[in-house]
Amino acid sequence: MRFEVEVKFGRDFIEVKGNRIIVGVKAKPKHGKANMEIIKKIAKYFKISSSNVRIIAGFTSRKKIVEVDLEQ
Repeated sequence: MRFEVEVKFGRDFIEVKGNRIIVGVKAKPKHGKANMEIIKKIAKYFKISSSNVRIIAGFTSRKKIVEVDLEQ
């Protein structure tokens, strides 16, 4: 399943509305740390392994497309 993800920096939350996710991250967007935090938060929300979540577009943007494999 694909989701549009919007990132808000300096906050710590996750909000899912249909195929849209808004994620607040504390990590700075350097060396992929913010992207890793996004992946971990989405995986925790859906109660799946972080290996089942991958960013497919928007690696350096606040707006991303994330693919989540919910079938385990």
